[in-house]
Amino acid sequence: MSRFRACLGRTALALAALAAAHAPAAADSYTIESPALPVPGRIIEPPALADAAASGALPAVSERIPLEPLVVTNRDGRAPGVHGGDWRMLIRRTKDLKLLVVYGYARLVCYSDKFEIVPDILRKVDVEDGRVFTLHLRRGHRWSDGAPFTVEDFRYYWEDVANNETLSPSGPPKVLLVGDQPPRFEIIDEHTVRYSWSRPNPSFLPALAAAAPLFIYRPAHYLKQFHNRYADAEKVAAMVAAEGKRNWAALHNRKDNMYRFDNPDLPTLQPWVNTTRPPATRFVARRNPYYHRVDTNGRQLPYIDRVILEVVDGKLIPAKTGAGDVDLQARGLYFNNFTFLKAGEKRNDYSVRLWRTVRGSRLALYPNLTVNDPEWRTLMRDVRFRRALSLATDRHEINQVIYYGLGLEGNNTVQPQSPLYREEYRTAWATFDLERANALLDELGLTMRDDRGIRLLPDGRPMNIIVETAGEDTEQTDVLELIHDSWLKAGIKLYSRPSQREVFRNRIFAGETLMAIWFGYENGVPSADMSPGEFAPTDQQGYHWSKWGQYYQTSGQSGEPVDMAPAQRLLELNEAWLAATSREERTAIWREMLDIHADQVFTLGLVSGVPQPVVVNNRLRNVPREGVYNWDPGAQFGMYRPETFWFAPPEDKAPSG
Repeated sequence: MSRFRACLGRTALALAALAAAHAPAAADSYTIESPALPVPGRIIEPPALADAAASGALPAVSERIPLEPLVVTNRDGRAPGVHGGDWRMLIRRTKDLKLLVVYGYARLVCYSDKFEIVPDILRKVDVEDGRVFTLHLRRGHRWSDGAPFTVEDFRYYWEDVANNETLSPSGPPKVLLVGDQPPRFEIIDEHTVRYSWSRPNPSFLPALAAAAPLFIYRPAHYLKQFHNRYADAEKVAAMVAAEGKRNWAALHNRKDNMYRFDNPDLPTLQPWVNTTRPPATRFVARRNPYYHRVDTNGRQLPYIDRVILEVVDGKLIPAKTGAGDVDLQARGLYFNNFTFLKAGEKRNDYSVRLWRTVRGSRLALYPNLTVNDPEWRTLMRDVRFRRALSLATDRHEINQVIYYGLGLEGNNTVQPQSPLYREEYRTAWATFDLERANALLDELGLTMRDDRGIRLLPDGRPMNIIVETAGEDTEQTDVLELIHDSWLKAGIKLYSRPSQREVFRNRIFAGETLMAIWFGYENGVPSADMSPGEFAPTDQQGYHWSKWGQYYQTSGQSGEPVDMAPAQRLLELNEAWLAATSREERTAIWREMLDIHADQVFTLGLVSGVPQPVVVNNRLRNVPREGVYNWDPGAQFGMYRPETFWFAPPEDKAPSG
């Protein structure tokens, strides 16, 4: 256990950096710009592309990179690398192809490993008053097929995708609207575009840097062949028929999957390009010949030639990882796999590292406030019931039995590393108190019981709470088994129901799920300058209020309007944060939102700060020994720039960061 604690303790500096990080103040005027590093005099051709360049099938590497490439420095002990090798990784399903975009992490702007927003694809961003954003492209930048990446790609997205009623019936994404007003889009010159709002839009740059980013550009040269404004009608009709699509818009949307990454023909700016068309069980992504980054020695990145993704049953990922079938793996691994994985280190030539997680809670229960069942809906919306469930949950037992006491027990909220943290946010209604829980349930009038001692709903049904899971690991079911035992003492019977992830989500979205277990809030260490949108009903992925999130995301076209006063107040506060012009205002808004969450117990957090196992091939270099494993901000591996990971020669197997 001391080894665990020592390893986790070494992440304190990384967490402190995350806690202190924030986007520039919304009303500020500032510029973020790539460091003015000299471009190496000699650009080195990746050996995997040397034959194609020599034959003329590809231009020379010096002609493929931008005139102003992003030069990556060797810092924090990272060593300059060499080209070559395959990164083997396991995924559960074809949809996990998106990890090539998440881990590739090529963004207009991105988070550094210090959680600062910095330019990436863009050369520079000028911000005026937090509401005018001028984006400067890199001259000579090209898509993966060699076509120029230009301001036309931004114009095409804005005019022909986001504002095309057939392609985007709900209009532009919410993050591009301020007070329901879209930006003014301008092309300044051949390398510069501008987005202007009448009020600050502090969510704009973080959305561009997200793990699932806002793509405000498209490969226009490719997609125009499917667009009714540009393409020959007969040709489009033939393609629509050949692919069995409903119309040209359905065809266009199918081809335009920049995040899902399942169309090998779609040009990309990511470091690796998917070459395998689904369905398949093995996907191969090859290096992007036109990637915009180089190292200080002149080597075009990425160092690794290919990423190979093997689709396996999620339950097999720990076993195959422990057998040495991967080079870098974290997704699909859980803390309860640590001992097994550690045992295979020497035999299979890998090392296991523990990265700190910073979610609001490792796992949380999500009572569905928009469930279809009217009896349960009424009960779920009564704060006394949610408080009773929380008080009847023995978090200390969960922490000791499942996480060896290494986690922090409490609510699904901000963590101690956040400057917004207060002890009461974590502890309110989160101590194990069966007497108080039973008193609250009695106060609700739930005093009748069946012959098993299970309380009865007002309509006479037993209080059987079915908690749905995505069925991908045993951790969730182990946690639910412990909760089952303590809730039973309060007269509540818990059942778990696993299902495939898409079924799991769709049932929640449809209001069929009574309660779900899932990961806690993604960013548990925000500053006041980070968006509080996750703490308001703004997204259908909020499993406790999915229909309200649908309503917000679709501007009222689907879902249900918020009809519960505390949740409505959260929406109002989120809008107020978007319009705030000072950090003091944003801090006060965050405080009120967190106060509401602590009081209302919208979700039932359990234990936070649980370590994430990361398995690394001993020949793989530049993977941090200690890191923060988080989806957004962070993109899990993404912010550590996997294009800079490289393989040492076979004889050099010493573990290295």
